[in-house]
Amino acid sequence: MSWLLRRLAVSAFTVWAVVTATFVVFNVLPEDPARVIAGPQARPADVARIREQLGLDRPLHVRYGRFFGGLISLRPPADPATDSAVRIGGVGLDLGVSYLRRRPVTELLGKALPPTLLLGVLALIVQVVVGGVAGCLAAARRNGLLDWGTVALTLIGISAPTFLTGLLLQHFFARTLGWFPLDGYGATWGERLHAAALPAATLGLFGAAYYTRLVRDEMLVLLRQDWVRTAWAKGLPRWRVLVRHALRNALMPLVTVVGLELGGLVGGAIVTEKIFRWPGIGSLSVDAIVERDGPVVFGVVLLLASTVVAANFLVDLAYAVLDPRVRRR
Repeated sequence: MSWLLRRLAVSAFTVWAVVTATFVVFNVLPEDPARVIAGPQARPADVARIREQLGLDRPLHVRYGRFFGGLISLRPPADPATDSAVRIGGVGLDLGVSYLRRRPVTELLGKALPPTLLLGVLALIVQVVVGGVAGCLAAARRNGLLDWGTVALTLIGISAPTFLTGLLLQHFFARTLGWFPLDGYGATWGERLHAAALPAATLGLFGAAYYTRLVRDEMLVLLRQDWVRTAWAKGLPRWRVLVRHALRNALMPLVTVVGLELGGLVGGAIVTEKIFRWPGIGSLSVDAIVERDGPVVFGVVLLLASTVVAANFLVDLAYAVLDPRVRRR
């Protein structure tokens, strides 16, 4: 319980620090969001009126207090029709209203999150499955043709920019062969899975190349350990030694990397989402930054920081499952 309380306290502090830093940096930038909303030809009086309506004319510490003070709401809304909070029971989360879209930020995030989760989960599956299998096979055939070929392919995969991989996949599998749509999201789940194949492969191939090198290097070290040699000497099947004795222990660093990368996948691969016109968190965050839409930017940062913190907590729990020594600490 004390460990759990410490982790929760550190997690809460981390999220607060990230959101606070974003709030301060975003509010000290020279560009005025009111000017962006009003347009370049707007009169100064119109810009001043918009700044007053949005509360941008108030001191920084006042805006900071209003932002964090309004995040959690325990009271029922005075006007349910204009309530911008997401409520679970009697507790509401209010991230404000978008400057330009005039819609609740929680609504925008709720609409952009499912496409990003779909893309992230599929990409993560490609990364872990392809990387784990390829790394294990390469280590089992050390210095062989399969090993050298795998190393060469992973080097190419890590070096190739994401946008280049995406454009090549678009050209061959969408434009030339016509197997997949060029871009878009789709209306039904079948269409969405079909449309997610190329962007998920774009993200997955890059991660799979890195995971392959990681698993291969870990497996090479583990296969030289005495307890693995003992398993060989006992006559255990080759696949059992590789999977149960070596691969399971090689997954420890892989789990760490996956946990850290999970936040980035939820954040959305900005380049990939833009290339494939995927309506996820990445596209939403880029548009919000360009438009100086503060509430949306803060909402995205809060979501990403919370996701990374939660992913690291799950990594710690996974350690206890993979390594019994962790459970005894």
